[in-house]
Amino acid sequence: MPPRVIQVAVPEPFRLDLTANVLRRLSTNVVDRYHEGHFQRLLGTAEGPTHLDVTQAAPDRLDVHVDGPFGGDVEALVRRMLGVDVDLAPFYAASATTPWLADLVARARGVKPPRYPSLWEAIVNAVVFQQISIHAASAILRRVIESLTPARSPDGLSLFPEPELFASADPAALRARGLSLNKVVALQRLARLLLEGAIDPATLEGQSTPALLESLVAHPGIGPWTAALIAIRGFGRLDVFPLRDSGVARGLRDLSGEADVDVNALLAMLGTYRGMLYYHLLLARLDARGEVLL
Repeated sequence: MPPRVIQVAVPEPFRLDLTANVLRRLSTNVVDRYHEGHFQRLLGTAEGPTHLDVTQAAPDRLDVHVDGPFGGDVEALVRRMLGVDVDLAPFYAASATTPWLADLVARARGVKPPRYPSLWEAIVNAVVFQQISIHAASAILRRVIESLTPARSPDGLSLFPEPELFASADPAALRARGLSLNKVVALQRLARLLLEGAIDPATLEGQSTPALLESLVAHPGIGPWTAALIAIRGFGRLDVFPLRDSGVARGLRDLSGEADVDVNALLAMLGTYRGMLYYHLLLARLDARGEVLL
């Protein structure tokens, strides 16, 4: 199939640079890349990968360059992955009442809440990032991905490994890439449950957020923090927030200038848009390291 370009209308404000960066977390990510105005990703399988290259052609338009045989609805996938249609007006109104947060939100205006293209990718990211630093987790995940999906695009992008590859992988090989034994056991069990249909993404998608969280924590290896992260990044549920996160606590202290921020009051004020605080704190950290410009 010859390369094609799909134009995607986006409601303003929208910033591809910020949205792509909170999706990928760090520039060392080999699945999602943002470089010089281009968000790039591989879709499909190793036998027939499709290369996506997304640019923001105008404030209200994305151009999606598609090179490969991907047969799904590319526009719908891009809109979903990049949170294009999420209306954040209530979040903007709520955040305006807290000066330090209002300043951050104003500088990051246009970021949307991204979603991983599959529940499996959300699960793997959430489990791998448990209880270790973002840099350590990213390095481990990169090694695991590159070991399971050695076929890459010419520019070095890797496909995210499907659950079949995790389920059939040698546990010792996964341990050698840096995963703890508990995480290997949990991921291989969850991969098998997905493959068997015991975890059904469509069923979970239709559940209320409290029911979704309850369904997720029923599986060993998924605790409240992990479930919240899966809900945000995998299902776009902005009415949850991953508490007990050391990076969150540090970010709140640094941005607010307060030694002890009343997190519960802040989350109550943001209401059903509290998940956007998670993305804005991540952006603040990336901005401090010079990886994004707010």
